[in-house]
Amino acid sequence: MTRKINNSYELGQSNAPTDGGDMLKTRGDGTLVWEGVADTTFVPFHFAGSNYGFCAGGDSVNVIDRFSLASSGDATDWADLSFSGATSKGNSSSDYGFVAQNDGSIIDRFSFTSQTNGTDWSTLTVSRGSNPASQSSTTHGYTSGGYVGGGSNVIDKFSFSSTGNATDVGNLTVSRWYLAGHTSTDYGYSSGGNQTALNTIDRFSFSSDGDATDWADLWTGENSLAGLSSSTDGFTAGGESSNVISKFSFSSQSTGTDWGDLLVSKHTPAGISATDDGYAAGGSSGNTIDKFSFSSSGNSTDWGDLLNDRHNMAGTQY
Repeated sequence: MTRKINNSYELGQSNAPTDGGDMLKTRGDGTLVWEGVADTTFVPFHFAGSNYGFCAGGDSVNVIDRFSLASSGDATDWADLSFSGATSKGNSSSDYGFVAQNDGSIIDRFSFTSQTNGTDWSTLTVSRGSNPASQSSTTHGYTSGGYVGGGSNVIDKFSFSSTGNATDVGNLTVSRWYLAGHTSTDYGYSSGGNQTALNTIDRFSFSSDGDATDWADLWTGENSLAGLSSSTDGFTAGGESSNVISKFSFSSQSTGTDWGDLLVSKHTPAGISATDDGYAAGGSSGNTIDKFSFSSSGNSTDWGDLLNDRHNMAGTQY
């Protein structure tokens, strides 16, 4: 049976189109497919959430908070991680959240739909601290940067579908910690970081392992910031003594712009990405969940509160 994928036939199928009007295309997982055949059942990769945002860990707790992306209100207690304390930025598959331990190597997995505690899913190649960035393809999670006796440039990759240790698949252009992570359909981005407040935005491919390249610059150098992603742009929120929301393009290699302000300055909030809006939850200034629009610039609004004041959390979405 021919399996159509993204308006395409898999390469090698006997009834795949052969006329010159059809083209080969590389999917995000590296597979070649034929374009040109309609398929209304295909569901494309979509990083953003439409139901709930989740905030996991932070400070000395293991709690996973859940809040609605559809209606404002306070978060509720969803489940617990297998470890307590600060975390990476957090990875999202279609059904699960993944959280890497800060100053540790455990990667926990928890369900978005079943209210059960997180379990040990994978292990980073090396224990790393200071909020490494997270990115998510359709099939894999990535953890980049962090602190390992100094700034790290390592990009780790682990599977969403099978347990097993992460692998080192490349390096960032700059070793750094307290950086932000962003996700587009085909690439992961790592921005900012370090005590010297870098403005560098790195980009690396999901379809082939390898080192990142220097993509562009943030509007201003910053560390300890949240990373968020729309379908077309990356966003950062907050930072060390900052309330700035900034935006940069996934398609145009240009310097980022000032997009708006959070309600207050706060560092290390969790970033949650919905279809049309971004959320910066918690951080150094309390438990407030800020919401801002991806489509129109402007300041954030108060969406609700987390269960308690905390920072250094992982943000995921469903």
